Amino acid sequence: MSKTETPATGLSTQYASQVATDLENNLKEQERVSGELAALQEQLATLQQEHAVLVSIQQALGVTSASQTSAARRTASAVPAPRKKATVGPVQGKRAQAKKSAATSQKSAAKKSVTKSAADKTTPAAQRTLVEIVREHLTAQKEPRSAAEITTALGQQHPERDIKSTVVRTTLEGLVAKNQAQRSKQGSSVFYTAPEVAKASAAGKNSQEQPA
Repeated sequence: MSKTETPATGLSTQYASQVATDLENNLKEQERVSGELAALQEQLATLQQEHAVLVSIQQALGVTSASQTSAARRTASAVPAPRKKATVGPVQGKRAQAKKSAATSQKSAAKKSVTKSAADKTTPAAQRTLVEIVREHLTAQKEPRSAAEITTALGQQHPERDIKSTVVRTTLEGLVAKNQAQRSKQGSSVFYTAPEVAKASAAGKNSQEQPA
């Protein structure tokens, strides 16, 4: 136990001695720096007083020293002069304004033409009603089609439109009510055809049923 405490005590004594030495050196260094600082402050005060006396004598004599003149020149060359804005005459101003307005009008015209061309591509399909699209699709078909089949086909043909099966079925029933489409039933499924297609298929069946 005593052997363990002895090295620890020796280290503490050594550290304490080192810290005391460092503190003493620090105080001495502070005293030295303080003395030099006081001497420099006295020297600075003396120089400032002499400068004030010399400036007052120079002003009394009305003479500018060469050192001040060179310092002023160095300051003037170091600081760039502010740029002056170019003065635009009335004719140049009108020309610039005319060019600017012409460029603006050209941009507006180009923008309008692009918008119009884009609108021309999308407007016809958007203006057409679902009734017209469904009726045209039925006319192009040679066989009966169900509402689901028509919805799928129209969705592929017109991806820009949100075509739902319920709306297509309602549209088909409306065409049937107006005699613009015909409805037939095969089992539990309902199929729709255009009147022209229905008449052609009926005529073909009748010709096949007649004896040769």
